Formats: sequence, structure tokens, C-alpha cells
Amino acid sequence: MVEVINKACGLDIHKLFFIATILSRSGEKQQQHFYRTPDEILAFKNWVISENCDVVACESTSDFWVPIYDALIKHLPVIVGNARDMKAFTHKKTDKIDSEFIAQLALNNMVQPSRVFPKNHRTFRSCIRLRHNLVQKRTDIKNEAHAILAPEMFSLKNVLTDIFGKSGRAILSGICSGKSVDQIIANLSPNVRKKSKQIREILDREISQDTAFRLQICLDIIKHLDNEIKILEKEIFNYAYKNHKQEMEILMSVPGIGELGAATLTAEIGDFKDFSSGDKLASWLGLVPKVYQSADKYHNGRITKRGSKEARWILTQIAQAAARTKNSRLKEFFNRKKKSIGHSKAIIALARKIATIIWHLITKEEMYEDETGYKKGEIQKRKIVETEMFSVDERIKIMSEIYVIARNDEKEST
Repeated sequence: MVEVINKACGLDIHKLFFIATILSRSGEKQQQHFYRTPDEILAFKNWVISENCDVVACESTSDFWVPIYDALIKHLPVIVGNARDMKAFTHKKTDKIDSEFIAQLALNNMVQPSRVFPKNHRTFRSCIRLRHNLVQKRTDIKNEAHAILAPEMFSLKNVLTDIFGKSGRAILSGICSGKSVDQIIANLSPNVRKKSKQIREILDREISQDTAFRLQICLDIIKHLDNEIKILEKEIFNYAYKNHKQEMEILMSVPGIGELGAATLTAEIGDFKDFSSGDKLASWLGLVPKVYQSADKYHNGRITKRGSKEARWILTQIAQAAARTKNSRLKEFFNRKKKSIGHSKAIIALARKIATIIWHLITKEEMYEDETGYKKGEIQKRKIVETEMFSVDERIKIMSEIYVIARNDEKEST
């Protein structure tokens, strides 16, 4: 970071354009409008370099700042600040005022820089987040399929634990393709065939052609999303084990943390040593309460929810799992907190405790040990396959060919 800033540039970035304002200690002010295109970003870079700017500052607005950051970072410092900490207190709100205000903050060294990960790690994190979004979409489609079946009073939940498991999908696909009850049951696993009497009672109900049509579309989308999620997971775990093997091993030694949880935390947090303590990490994750203090009044509010919402979500899921583990200190901690503050708050308290524990373990390069004698079972790890590097166009072409082959195989099997 530059200690003395004599000239600073502030950016107000939007999807299609950005406003740049250069301010100097002498009071000189320059302002220009640029479109967010490669040529315009290059012109902006040449402008700020020719003007001898000491620093460029901007808000972390979506990912609009990323190409500008990547173009400038090798030539001069770029500060990406949290938008909530960089609001202009004025009766007017324009792009030019915002840009100038950010330049003023940068000139006076008043912008708290956010953590910006290396480009490869940002790609890794984007894959994790895309997987999370696809899983949510898949859940939405499954709920839609349940809604389609509900008016037909067609309930497989009484027979199968998961109607979208292997047996459930075989039954649903058989119904949609018009197979007989005997044909559908013959294709099921031996364990499920033991419930053939109950299954027959359900399958004896006829469903309308419209319902079968809509249900088949849902099944096709779910299958397609399954394939895409598997491809993403392959990329995610290849990168995680290749670049963060030690962190993955340490994280998976903690109760409640599986392979996906370890990869998500690694992607969202990055270098744990960026934080001076576990409490600092918990604060960055937004797992600490808001504090209001005035004179002799002191009030703790809800958690701040700052930082990565994906990391906060996965830590909450991990805390839910850790609270169910037997003979562990984490479960004992949860049970104590639950008595005084209730289940929901105790889960958040446990998530914060886990965040401080994993910071200690990774910075000290230690595996988790529990004084109660808790031993974690072996986690079935993904098989890591070395993959060749392809361009985006080549990947799209390959995936299109795979999808066509899969569809042809499916048609032949039916």
C-alpha cells in the first residue's frame, strides 16, 4: 500500500460504463467517462498511468470491477472496497459525485481494502458457487415434480425414502414412457421389489397424459443438471486436491466437515493466514453480533452477515452436522448453548466456534483432536483424474457431443 498518496483515482463502475475521477493534493480534478469494453479499459489504464496516479479505488460492485482490476494491478495499486463502507453522505446522488467521493477517500487513505483472490482462485470459487446455484435449481425442479404428482394423489414417499433416487426415477420414467406395472417392477433392485405389493397399489392409479408429459420434462432437466453438477465437482476437487491438499485434509478431520464442505471453505476463505486470529476470521464471515454502544448503554444485535454468504451457509450446515455427532466436544458445546439461547442461536454459536477452530488448525498445520475420544470415520474421497486443458469453445463442443450421445443411448434403452 502507498504510504503517501498525492494523486488518486476513484471509479464508479456500472455494467456498461464507469466514471473515473482523478484528484490531487493541489486540488486539481479530472473526470472522464469510459465504456466497460477492452479498448476503453486499455484507454483508461493508459490515462491513469500517464497522470502518475498513486492508487485507483473502486467499490466491489458485483464482478464489474474484475476486468479493470486485472488490467491495472500489475502497474499500480488498486483498492477494492466494500460498497457499504463507501457511501457518499450528500443530498445529491449521481455517478460523478460517487466517483469523486471515492477518489477523495482514496486520496486520504480512508478506503479499507477488501481481500482480492488470485485469478485462478476466483475461478475455483466461481465453480463452487455455480455448483451451489445448480443444486438449488435442481431442488426447485424436484419440488415442481412433487407439485405435479400431488393432484394425482400419486405418492411414492410412503414406499421410497427418495423418489428421485435410482429406483424412484426408474418408476417415474416407466410411468411417463407408458411401461406396464410388471415391466417397471422388473427393473427395480431386489430390495425395492420386496415392496412390490405397495408399489402396485400406487401404480394402479392412472395419471393423465398431460401430467406424464410435464413430469418427463422435469426428469430430463434433473438428469441434465445431475450431469453438469458431476462435471463441476470433478473440476472443483481436481483443483482443491492439487492446490490445497493439506487444507482439505485438515478441514475434513473436523466433525461435520465433509469433502464438499472443505472445498467450499477453502474456496471462500482462501488464505487463512490473512487473518490474525480466529475471531478476525469469524468477524470477516459475518458470524459476530452487531454492537451498539453509547455512554452506559451496550447492546448486542443479530449477526452482521458481512463477508461470504456461501461460507456462512456452509458453516451453518457443518454446525448442524457437528451438533449431531456422538461423543464430541462440539456436540457438548452445542447442548450447553441450546439450554440458554435456544437451538437456532446455538447453531450460529457453534458455526462461529468451528470457524475459530479451523483457523487455528490450518495456521498451526494440525489435525483436529477431540479429548472425548471422538474419532471420525473415513471419508470416501473423489477419484482425482488429470484433465487436459481445453478452451471454452472446445469444452462446449465436447459437452454438446457427450449430451447428444447420452440422449441417443437413453432413447435406445427405452
